[in-house]
Amino acid sequence: MRSFLASATAVLVALVLVPAGSPSATAAARGESYESYLSTRSGPGRFPLVARGAAAPIVTAAGDHAGVLRVAGDLQSDLHAATGVRPTVSTTGEIPAGSEPILVGTIGRSALIDRLVKSGRLDVRGIAGRWETSLQQVVENPLPGVRRAFVIAGSDQRGTIYGAYDVSRKIGVSPWHFWDDVPVPHSDAWYALPGRHTQGTPKVKYRGFFINDENPATGTWAPGYFGPGKVPAYPGGLNADYYAKVFETMLRLKANYLWPAVWGRAFAEDDPLNHATASRYGVVMGTSHEAPMMRGIEEWNRHAKAAVRDANGNIVTPGSDPYGGTGEWSFRRNRDAIVAYWRDGAKRMAEQGFEGVITLGMRGNGDVSLPDGDGIDLMSTIIETQREILREFGLQEAPQVQTLYKEVQRYWDKGYQPPEDVTVVFCDDNWGNMRKLPHAGLPARSGGYGLYYHFDYVGDGRNYKWVDTINLTNTWEQLNLAYSKGVDRLWVVNVGDLKNEELPTQFFLDYAWNPDAMPLHRIGDWERRYAAENFGPALAGEIAEVLSEYGYLQSRRKPESLNRRISGDAQNVVYNDQESAYTLTDYREMDRVVAEWQKLAAKAERIKRRIPADRQDAYFQLVDYQVQASANLYELRRAEFTNIRYAAEGRAATNDLADEAEARFAEDQALSAYYNTELAGGKWAGWQTQPKIGYGNAARYNNASWQQPQTDNHVALPDEIYPHLKRIEVPSAAGLGVALDGGDATTLPEFSPWQSQPQQFIEVYNKGTTPFEYRITAGQPWVKVTPASGRVDEQVRATVSVDWRRAPKGVTTVPITIEGAGGTQVVQAPVRNPQVKPQGFAEANGYVAIDAAHHHRKTGAWRLLPDIGKSTDGLTPLSEGAKLDYRMTLTTTGPVKVSAWLSPRNNTLPTPGLRYAISVDGQPAQTVDVIAATGADDTAMNRQWARNTSDNINITTTTHTIDKPGVHTLTFHAVDPTVILQRLIVDTGGVKYSYLGPPESRRY
Repeated sequence: MRSFLASATAVLVALVLVPAGSPSATAAARGESYESYLSTRSGPGRFPLVARGAAAPIVTAAGDHAGVLRVAGDLQSDLHAATGVRPTVSTTGEIPAGSEPILVGTIGRSALIDRLVKSGRLDVRGIAGRWETSLQQVVENPLPGVRRAFVIAGSDQRGTIYGAYDVSRKIGVSPWHFWDDVPVPHSDAWYALPGRHTQGTPKVKYRGFFINDENPATGTWAPGYFGPGKVPAYPGGLNADYYAKVFETMLRLKANYLWPAVWGRAFAEDDPLNHATASRYGVVMGTSHEAPMMRGIEEWNRHAKAAVRDANGNIVTPGSDPYGGTGEWSFRRNRDAIVAYWRDGAKRMAEQGFEGVITLGMRGNGDVSLPDGDGIDLMSTIIETQREILREFGLQEAPQVQTLYKEVQRYWDKGYQPPEDVTVVFCDDNWGNMRKLPHAGLPARSGGYGLYYHFDYVGDGRNYKWVDTINLTNTWEQLNLAYSKGVDRLWVVNVGDLKNEELPTQFFLDYAWNPDAMPLHRIGDWERRYAAENFGPALAGEIAEVLSEYGYLQSRRKPESLNRRISGDAQNVVYNDQESAYTLTDYREMDRVVAEWQKLAAKAERIKRRIPADRQDAYFQLVDYQVQASANLYELRRAEFTNIRYAAEGRAATNDLADEAEARFAEDQALSAYYNTELAGGKWAGWQTQPKIGYGNAARYNNASWQQPQTDNHVALPDEIYPHLKRIEVPSAAGLGVALDGGDATTLPEFSPWQSQPQQFIEVYNKGTTPFEYRITAGQPWVKVTPASGRVDEQVRATVSVDWRRAPKGVTTVPITIEGAGGTQVVQAPVRNPQVKPQGFAEANGYVAIDAAHHHRKTGAWRLLPDIGKSTDGLTPLSEGAKLDYRMTLTTTGPVKVSAWLSPRNNTLPTPGLRYAISVDGQPAQTVDVIAATGADDTAMNRQWARNTSDNINITTTTHTIDKPGVHTLTFHAVDPTVILQRLIVDTGGVKYSYLGPPESRRY
């Protein structure tokens, strides 16, 4: 990978984004097949927004919503950014004499729009009365003295806002223009085409995200950029100025709902203008699953002092809080204070009049279970008490939700259901797998159902919050499943800092707007639109390919989790930061994975050289940093883990690998330093501060292997942080060392003409600094070694292959002698040359590995899920009785183990489990419930669940008897509908540990 230290100062050459008068970034960016209601060219009936150096004035009516009056100013700024011409803005309804205006207004609130409707000039059928729906239309003779107008009319406040921002997006203003410094392409003119244009009505009513886990990135950057908080006692940065940028981006993405940041922060108190700003923008506020009644839990923490209790729960020292209780967050023991606290939240909402969705229920303080226990009667009392408070303040009609997060789902599972007008929000398991979904047997709920999803997480089995690690196919499959089950009232996703999760956030919100417009096979089209919107159409296809490959590679395993478990039982998962999750020795796995990342980084770098100078900062933030930094991290980890292995073997190359690891670490720090000091003129100072390397220090964190270290800087904290490297004293005298492919000390992996990997290798290495001559001699002439002799400075890798035309049938063991540095070592090469002709997938090296999509026959309906697996596509059944047949040729007889590699889904539907069945040659099928078999019941969020989600796989195994060598049929039977099959591995005695599993077998 090209060094960032060298490339950061490369000369940038400006390129032309879009030729003047071309279809522009608008249609390409929005994926409308170059058909848009805006164009850079004039034509019959087209309305000039900006043309010949003049801009149409923007006019709103004084009585319209505050959010509409405000967005007119953004539309003004966007047109100016796109053309260099700044329109005037009137918020009083006054139209400049002789002008052809842009009229922006809400049906029923704008006197201008209502006048057009009443006169019959504007037909709003299909728009009026709908939720958040807009209409864009050129209207002839709309008002006396006005020849034409371009009208942006909304069914409600946000309908109008979305209509205005849709114009902005079509002229090339990316929703990420602030967060990622995406420039606006220039055009001298913009015209609106005749006709009626609408973006439709959103299918999901409330759509938004949760800013969470915001330290250290946002917490470090925001105070410097936005200044201190308005209330000096509280953390700075996340004030009304910060949230104004968040709200604007939400609305540009057609989101409407926000859970604000919670780590030591209280939205309502950090800046008294925060709620007012949300109202001014027209954003719906909510609070997270642990913060009921429109009050963040941090507000309680700031004002309440808990009582001190003894081991028996008796109060030793009374607490104090402004509500007269003990300060303890307990409904049983501190009810009066809790109720008073909630009343103040309801009172604030009623007095300030902001729009909100109210969280009901109660969880423990600090994102934990309620200390009062999980009795249904208690929860019922809590929610009824909260609803009484809402009635007291006239808020009973406000939308209300109960979020079934973690332990809260137990209430639902035990039969508790909140009042039917409350939206029940189902949750994923924090790793993108929904835990529960509604089913046809449930009674109708006027409150409907929602979902809470994660693109960022702090918790077991490991934090993931550094860069985007989301696989869009996986996300599509789970969102599609939820939507198909009637989950359409409220969708919210944890996006961490928001910045770093741009692509999946936009995908989530676009899908929520209209799932029917985004079938699975259109994900690639969506990625190209996303790339075009931010970088123009010329390179959109290539950038989309990089982003797609990035999502696939990154989703295999979170970058924070590249170390391997040293203890993997269900109750005690402990990580070792000196051993790789990807094997260094078997199937050349780590080398293959690093090579894939290097190839992707090289492609991203080649594109970078063609990116226009004014988009280099945006490209770095949205594409290049995450690709280059991740590829570098993989190289760093390979060097680190290889160094540790070499040190144990006494190799002369040990210290070279330590140097390489240090160089990769320096590269990582250089990337962060550029981000924090030079990018966008220093705008993002302090942003790139999220640790991602030193997780899993059990001694310091008391086996809390998910908890992040304080920094990646190993100089600052050498006892805690990466790198764990070893340096050795290398003697001058030469010493012969031999390492074999596969890691065995004496025997190479078995050779077969059917193996996927045609050659094995022998590594001859030096244990000293003096070079020596080596020679490798095979015991049979049909076994070839290349190079068979030569000079070893540090190490030489020689390949071993078999001339199958001369090799005898059956199994033969061939000795291979290695000589050098005064020593000799003999290793064995087992060679199997089968006598039968293979059909289908052929056994070799003690296994048959089959990717799910490579069946020779399928029964019933299946959906192919491209790149959803750790190393392949997935298949999920769409009909009862669906099955997949795989033909294979085995040379082994007797018992064999068949492992099914499934996506780590949960049992979301009311079936007895999450089941599949396996049969061989038509024998009775063995049924497996993957939840029961692995103990990975996510209702307990146990250690096995943590392992499966971290590994992104659920592997279960059945044993079958093969009566004779030859051709056999392996059948996978779908039992439950939400199973996703990735791979099948038939272990005939030779499968070695690997994270991705052995390479797919050869198919004949």
